[in-house]
Amino acid sequence: EVQLVESGGGLVQAGGSLRLSCAASGFTFDDYAIGWFRQAPGKEREEVSCISESDGLTYYADSVKGRFTMSSDNAKNTVYLQMNSLKPEDTAVYYCAGREGPYSDYAWRYEYWGQGTQVTVSS
Repeated sequence: EVQLVESGGGLVQAGGSLRLSCAASGFTFDDYAIGWFRQAPGKEREEVSCISESDGLTYYADSVKGRFTMSSDNAKNTVYLQMNSLKPEDTAVYYCAGREGPYSDYAWRYEYWGQGTQVTVSS
């Protein structure tokens, strides 16, 4: 059974940092793309970052470039999202998702989803 479990969300003041983790089981990262998405109330789910194991590249949304860093530890089957210089507009539920194949910024192309973790940034 494939599972993705996020952790690390919480409440932080603007300018602060959080590190999200996503532990995967039931598959290995080798041929998968793992993405971090977020969804704020009343807004569509958007991709924040993605590691594409098939081409070895990492992608970031323009809104988080220079502030967020995604990394993976394949030995632990875990990906991380280090979020620095957080802004109130980063407030959302953050999800990790996996798909077999290369990077995609379309949420519907991801087969596996975690339950989400809330990130709240106060001003």
